[in-house]
Amino acid sequence: MERREPPVVPVERLSGVTRERFLSYIYPQRKPVVLKGMELGACTTKWTVDYLSQAVGSKEVKIHVSAVPQMDFLSKNFVYRTLPFDVFVQRAAEVNHKEYFLSEDEKYYLRSVGEDVRKDIADIRKQFPTLAEDVQIPEYFEKEQFFSSVFRISSAGLQLWTHYDVMDNFLIQVTGKKRVALYSPQDAPYLYLSGTKSEVLDVDNPDLEKYPLFVKARRYQCFLEAGDVLFIPALWFHNVISEEFGVALNVFWKHLPADCYDKNDTYGNKDPTAASRAIQILDRALKTLEELPEEYRDFYARRMVLRIQEKAYRNDYG
Repeated sequence: MERREPPVVPVERLSGVTRERFLSYIYPQRKPVVLKGMELGACTTKWTVDYLSQAVGSKEVKIHVSAVPQMDFLSKNFVYRTLPFDVFVQRAAEVNHKEYFLSEDEKYYLRSVGEDVRKDIADIRKQFPTLAEDVQIPEYFEKEQFFSSVFRISSAGLQLWTHYDVMDNFLIQVTGKKRVALYSPQDAPYLYLSGTKSEVLDVDNPDLEKYPLFVKARRYQCFLEAGDVLFIPALWFHNVISEEFGVALNVFWKHLPADCYDKNDTYGNKDPTAASRAIQILDRALKTLEELPEEYRDFYARRMVLRIQEKAYRNDYG
């Protein structure tokens, strides 16, 4: 198949954005934007490998370990291991390791979680209180909207799978550099979804024999440096590569009324309860269509699609 590069749209970068400007001008557009020059506290200068090791010490953390740079949540091409934090951060900052689990050049990834992952959210103030003192989180949302603050550390070269979250979030790049590719919710038909995740693992060199529609997805892209903050609206797909060893903090908040979300969701990635119910109803409807002969099943399925488009699709998408 002839190679076609998907179009790339640079994410807008803005400096000196006040809370008022963000809420009145940027936020309503529901598009990603990189905020520069934000006051983030001492973390951008203090969080060296040595400082992190000393500040957190030997607290045990559960990490992802991968023998390949591209982590795939669907095929689970990584393993979970536990290490003392100070040992982990030293290893994550290395390119080659004297001690390792899978290979000398394995990659490490920490995504902080609550004390009990079934009940507790990630909150840097609770899991890493010493580090939380160094961070000034931009208060661009109401306190009651806060959901979680996820502390992340990645090895250089690590790439996370493309996925969406159901809540708005700030990706605060504290140290290191990242490349982030993003896709609009309206391009979901071209991303070959399995739940909240895309099956297209390599967004730079996709298998177009297997995923021919992927070329239709419009790619937005930005490069984050230390001190940059990326606003990722809910439902926007994102794929992240750590170009250097780096430390980041994700702050998630509830864009919808609180009762719209699954109360058992501690990660912020379960679909809103109404959406989950609608999908269950659709699955039952599709099961009912199986009672019909193929010709009729095809006809009424098309009618259902047309009805969904008429009743639920937005008119203002380009």
